[in-house]
Amino acid sequence: MISNKKNAIIVGVLYIIGTVAGVLSVVFTQPILNASNYLVKVSANQNQVVVGALFVLTMGFALAMVPVMLFPILKKQNESLALGYVVFRGALETFTYIALVIIWMFLLAASQEYSSAGASQGLYLQSLGNVLLKGNDSVNTILIFVFGLGALMLYLMLYRSKLIPRWISVWGFISILLHLTTGFLIIFRLTDSNATITTVMNIPIFLQEMVMAVWLIIKGFNSSALSSLSAKLVMN
Repeated sequence: MISNKKNAIIVGVLYIIGTVAGVLSVVFTQPILNASNYLVKVSANQNQVVVGALFVLTMGFALAMVPVMLFPILKKQNESLALGYVVFRGALETFTYIALVIIWMFLLAASQEYSSAGASQGLYLQSLGNVLLKGNDSVNTILIFVFGLGALMLYLMLYRSKLIPRWISVWGFISILLHLTTGFLIIFRLTDSNATITTVMNIPIFLQEMVMAVWLIIKGFNSSALSSLSAKLVMN
C-alpha cells in the first residue's frame, strides 16, 4: 500500500513538472517563432530558444515516465489498453517532442546563417525557415492526436477501475474530446493553434490534469479499487 501511495505522489509530481515545463517552453519560444521576422528573432534570442527546447525535453521526459509508473497498476484493469497508453504517451509522444526540438535546432542554425547571408541566400534561408515552421506546426498537430488518444485510454481505465473519483475521469474524458476537436479544426483550417478558441478549448484539460495531479499527491489511489484490481488479477 505504501508503494502505491508513493507511486501516486510521483505520478502527480511528474504531471506538474511536465505541465510547468510545457508552459515555460511556450513562454520562452512562441513570441519568437510567431514573429513576422522570426529568423532575425531566433538568431538574436538563441539562448532563449535553447532554454525553451530544454523545457520541451523536460516535459517529454516527465510525461513519458507517467505511463511507466502507472503501467503496473493499470495492466490489472486492462493490459492491452495499459500497453497502448505506454506506447502513445510514453513512446510516440516523446518522439514528437524530440522532433520539435530538432526542428527548432535546424531553425536556429538557419537563422544564424540568415543574419550574415546575401540577398539570394537570404531568400533561400527564408524559404527553408518557412518549411521548418510548417513542420513545427505539423508536429504540434500530430501531438494533439497522439496525446489525445493516449489520454482517452487512460481515462477509460481510470473510470472503470475507480482508482480516482469518477468525476475526475469524466472531466478528463470530456476535456480530451475538446482537445481532439481542436486538432480536427486545425487540420481543416477552420482555426489555428494560436487562435483564442483553441486556447479556450484546451483550458479544461490543463485544469483537469492539475486537479488530478494534486488529488494523487494528497489522496493517492483509491485503496478499495486497488484491492479490487488485485483480486481481479488473481481470479484471472
